[in-house]
Amino acid sequence: MAPRAAAKQTETDTTGVVPDLETLIGYNMKRAYVAIQKDFRAALGEGGLSPRTFSALSLVVAHPNISQSSLARMLGIERSGLVAIIDELERRNLLTRSVVPNDRRIQALVATPDGQLAYHDTLATVQAHEDRLLADLSASDKDTLMKLLKKIRLTDREST
Repeated sequence: MAPRAAAKQTETDTTGVVPDLETLIGYNMKRAYVAIQKDFRAALGEGGLSPRTFSALSLVVAHPNISQSSLARMLGIERSGLVAIIDELERRNLLTRSVVPNDRRIQALVATPDGQLAYHDTLATVQAHEDRLLADLSASDKDTLMKLLKKIRLTDREST
């Protein structure tokens, strides 16, 4: 077989070959994450909340008057990385920052009425996106997946 033909066959013939990469949990989790993120962004459309802004808004709705430091800790990100997220949510009139009376150095975050509405609308869209994406999994499969993902998350002691 000519070298060029052999190279072409090698590039396209993957039948029965399972690369080591396919056996790695981390690789498969990353690929699943990419698929979920792609569908998430498509479901929310142009101008919709990104996963990180939705996550931040969700926690602000659940914890009114949360400090920026607490929010960063709950999200598992650096406080400095949170600034752009908060700026975006504030620019979109979805949350407000206010100074805590006892400690003027701390900023409390509160969802605006528009933020509450955007959160609930986005949550419904995200739930529909997950239902569609995970339609081939049984309720038991979904429960098991969630339990396993939470176990993995708990290994990251810094974000708890």
